Amino acid sequence: MLAPQRQAAILDRVRATGGVRVTDLATEFGVSDMTIRRDLEALADRGLLAKVHGGATSMQPGSTDEPGFAAKSIRQQAEKAGIAARAAELVTPGIAIALSAGTTTAELARRLTDVAGLTVVTNSIPVADIFYRSGRPDQTVVLTGGVRTPSDALVGPVAVGAIRTLHLDVLFLGVHGMSERAGFTTPNLMEADTNRALVGAAERLVVLADHTKWGTVGISSMAALEEAHTVVTDAGLPDAGQAILTEHVAELVIVS
Repeated sequence: MLAPQRQAAILDRVRATGGVRVTDLATEFGVSDMTIRRDLEALADRGLLAKVHGGATSMQPGSTDEPGFAAKSIRQQAEKAGIAARAAELVTPGIAIALSAGTTTAELARRLTDVAGLTVVTNSIPVADIFYRSGRPDQTVVLTGGVRTPSDALVGPVAVGAIRTLHLDVLFLGVHGMSERAGFTTPNLMEADTNRALVGAAERLVVLADHTKWGTVGISSMAALEEAHTVVTDAGLPDAGQAILTEHVAELVIVS
């Protein structure tokens, strides 16, 4: 396959899935990682995609664009790890928590598999799988039913109906975007309904959002800024965003 043909195929994949990994593309096309990196650089130079660590993502997302779980998992990995580690300090043995779908909440799940007596409610297939694979017998994991989204969330009336019967201590909510006007948002209308049900079921709302989420607005709002008890983010948050969140949120935690 010639380089232009391979680059066209890569671009089609990015547009279809929202992002790609260098290692996956190298295996698929039978070329070296360096060859794929040169392809991605050529496409990025033309403004057709955005290079990120380990791969590439689509450019200029709209309010309804929803990258897949794998595509999002290669974005801001260090920031998400720091946010998850700090959020894990808020979890104590024996409580009932909810983890919404998202790559940052999945990072948090990996840090909670050793917490004794934990009850976890989630609409995320990857999050449920993390707890399932840990096999800790004193943890209870409840996976809602529902329709699967590109980000591996289960949403819709089945999920909402199950969540509305529950009473939870803390919800850890991953978001697509956050802004002063729109609050915390998602690009998926059905996921917004499901996450609003999670917000309503929890005594405390903790939002996990890296700095790139500030100023991004999805099509549907899940909660106003004032509804969050805590927002955990990273030091890349712009000064304007820090000032607004400090004004509207009870506690802003910035992870360095």
